[in-house]
Amino acid sequence: MQTVVDYEHGISAVDSGYGRPAMAAVHLVVEGGRAAIVDTGHNDSVPRVLAALSDKGIGPEQVDWVILTHVHLDHAGAAGRLIERLPNALLTVHPRGARHMIDPGALFTATIAVYGEEFARRVYGEIVPVPAERVVETPDEHRIRLAGRELRFLDTPGHARHHVCVVDSRSGHVFTGDAFGISYREFDLDGRAMIFPTTTPVQFDPDAMHRSIDRLLALRPPAVYLTHFGQVRDVARLGNDLHRLVDAHAAIALGNRDAGPARSARIGEGVRRLLLAECRRHGLAAPDAQLLELLEHDIGLNTGGLVAWLDARR
Repeated sequence: MQTVVDYEHGISAVDSGYGRPAMAAVHLVVEGGRAAIVDTGHNDSVPRVLAALSDKGIGPEQVDWVILTHVHLDHAGAAGRLIERLPNALLTVHPRGARHMIDPGALFTATIAVYGEEFARRVYGEIVPVPAERVVETPDEHRIRLAGRELRFLDTPGHARHHVCVVDSRSGHVFTGDAFGISYREFDLDGRAMIFPTTTPVQFDPDAMHRSIDRLLALRPPAVYLTHFGQVRDVARLGNDLHRLVDAHAAIALGNRDAGPARSARIGEGVRRLLLAECRRHGLAAPDAQLLELLEHDIGLNTGGLVAWLDARR
């Protein structure tokens, strides 16, 4: 997999180096000699992003915006370190997430609760705060400009209550973070992508996720850019699949809500069977073990998110 994938309209995906190749992207938008960065990856992503910008003739002083879709650390962990390196850039973030970028202590504690301390410290390292004066809150329908190119923010909860998607006026494309699911390139078959929702802890809300997906579909974008991973087209088909799979995830959780101590394990097994069946529905013929190796990280996170959703319903 290439470290940098260039699309049309000055948009590129930089492999952030998170997990395995092509697992998480940092997107770049270049316009008129200026640049915006959409999501930041984790701290180890910083040299990759700066190198990709340099290869495009963009120096650190030419970056105007660092844009966060939400503050989960695989999307926002490098925000502070990048802002330190980009003298003219401002950081955009949902109003619910702004305080976590200015003082990331509680965010890191929550990350430890999800991933465990060893993983969190090894993968994410020190989370550098962003000076408050460089933070711009982006509520629903907020707009910014990059060399005259308008970027419009949509409040899109469901994955997280601090999630925004970003509509690019030039292309009509949308940067969707995790609001429009996950689509790994290893699962592409004959040019067709496979997609599934991410119900990561702790703010999964299926009703809100359905509404956010519908809001994105109503835009009829020719393409969307997922942090996990990169550009996908055939957006209407993928949106229909997401709706179906959001409901299927919720049904697995509800069907096991009274399972007592076995609840988490049963939900996890249900998610595992569901995603493996989706691979077969898509036409993938690889052995189960190979597919599950690629999916295991997300199976664990989706399971945790469903358990947290059941607890919140109480």
